[in-house]
Amino acid sequence: MKLTRTYEFQAAHLLPRVAVTHKCSQLHGHSYRVSVTIEGPVDTGTGMVIDFADVDAVVGSVITSELDHRYLNEVDGLENPTTENLAMWLWERLQETLPLLGSVEVAETSSSAAIYDGS
Repeated sequence: MKLTRTYEFQAAHLLPRVAVTHKCSQLHGHSYRVSVTIEGPVDTGTGMVIDFADVDAVVGSVITSELDHRYLNEVDGLENPTTENLAMWLWERLQETLPLLGSVEVAETSSSAAIYDGS
C-alpha cells in the first residue's frame, strides 16, 4: 500500500550555481508543495499503514520549523536549494523517523517537481 500526504510552505531562494543571466540567479520565492509517500503493509488490527497524524507530526514539524517563510539558502545543507536538493534534504530528515518512507516529491510550481526515493 502507498499513502501520500501533501504539505505546503512558502520560502525564498536563489540558485548560486547558475549563470548570472539565468532568472533563478535572482532572489525569488515559491509556494512549495511537498508530497510524502509512505509504503508498507496494512495493519490488520488498525486497517492502516500509518496514521496520517503520525506523518503530520514528523513532516509538519520539519516544514514549520526549518522551511516555512525562510530564505532557503541560509538553511544548513541547502546552500544550493534546487528542487532536487530540497527533495533529498527532506528525505534525509524524514527517513529515520518514518522508516516506511517511500518517496518525497517537491514541487516549486504546478508544472515543475522532483521526486526522490532514497536511491
